[in-house]
Parts: sequence; structure tokens; C-alpha cells
Amino acid sequence: MENSENVSEKKEEVVEEVVRPENTRWFTLRVYSGQEQKVKDHIQSELEIAGLKDKVFRIMIPSETVIEMKNGKKKEKTRSFLPGYMIIEMVDDKLVQHVVANTPGVVNFVGPKNTPQPLRPDEVDRMLGRMHEKKTSETYDVPFKVGDPIRVTDGPFTDFTGFIDEINYEKSKLKVMVSIFGRSTPVELDFLQVKLEQ
Repeated sequence: MENSENVSEKKEEVVEEVVRPENTRWFTLRVYSGQEQKVKDHIQSELEIAGLKDKVFRIMIPSETVIEMKNGKKKEKTRSFLPGYMIIEMVDDKLVQHVVANTPGVVNFVGPKNTPQPLRPDEVDRMLGRMHEKKTSETYDVPFKVGDPIRVTDGPFTDFTGFIDEINYEKSKLKVMVSIFGRSTPVELDFLQVKLEQ
């Protein structure tokens, strides 16, 4: 009895796994910058209309999640690290290429004389690895730079003003020079404890 259950579970796993044809390749598309998501949606709908949806497996916008600091508050935001480009895993087929290339928002395939040039496996691995790496590590889009005037908004130095001396992105800390009893003193503060002084 137990063996038959295990066999049926294995069959379900095999059914869910998508088998890709041998001529499946990754390609890079040049698209209108800032409209990557809209272009991706257009491509998917054009493939659906043409009955070619099963010839394209993944369309990916190379993006990363960054944590933006605004008025001392963290805000997660997704942004493209290659604006104006996306990668597509599809069957290397003239009809599929034609439908994708003629989709609104697509400028062209990246390759010599605008002919689709498949990406090498190491290029794909590097691109997908970078996307995964960016998702697992926090990246800050910090509005501060060395020399900026700031005001402390939290902690024992609240309302003190000073200048940024160093920025430590790994620890999300700033070294700020504040005036205490007439002397310039270095103070280490979190990104969230300060705001830019206008």
C-alpha cells in the first residue's frame, strides 16, 4: 500500500516539471526604459493571441530590491539594475522571435545587426545569480553623502546638527561630526536616526 502512494507522489512531481525543448535559449531584449513591466505584460498577451505561450518559459526583468531612506523611514522599492533590458527564455524559433520583436515597447533583440544572439550559460548564471543575490541581501538607496549637513532625530543626540564624515553601508551606520561643548566630536548613528538638514 505504501509503495503505491510513493509512486503516485513521484508521478505528480514529474507532471509538474516543465520539460523544455532542446532548442530553448536565453536572449536579451532591448525595451523602452522605465516600461519593462508593461512590455513584459504586452509580450505575454501577444504570445497568448498568437498561440505561442508554450514556446516562452520565463521573461525576467533584471531587478533588485533596495531599501530607500526617506525622512528617516525605511521603504522597500524594486528597481531594475539594467534599465531598458530584459531576458527571455524561449524556443529559438523564427516565428516566436518575430512575435516578440514586434511587440509594442520592444526595441530589438540584442545581437549583431539586431539578430537574436543567445546568451552563454555563464552569462545567464551570472545574471540570475545577481538577481538572487540582490533579493537575499539588503541594498540601501541612501540619500546621504559625505559632507552633507544632518539633524539627529533620535537618541541621546536628538536635535544636534552636524556633518557626515563617513558612511558604512554594511552596518547601516553614519559617522557624524557634531559640536558638543564647542568641540567637534564624532558620533556613530544609524541611518534611521538622522535626516538631511535643509
